[in-house]
Amino acid sequence: MGALMTASRFENPDAAYEAFAAAQHGLDAEASALFNARVALLLANHIGDLSVLREALELARAALPFHRPHGSSN
Repeated sequence: MGALMTASRFENPDAAYEAFAAAQHGLDAEASALFNARVALLLANHIGDLSVLREALELARAALPFHRPHGSSN
């Protein structure tokens, strides 16, 4: 495959977001977290490229508030 594509590839990105949000409607925080994990694993499997998965994981973690780079102690 290749490098992670971060630009939207959806014809209608708002509709994609709405579908994702609607699928979680009525779920509590725990169920929502499980849902997100399942979707992530399904999509990771669909992509099937470990280097792309690692890049996505790194970018997602770096976007978290108060993120500390791996190996940082402060």
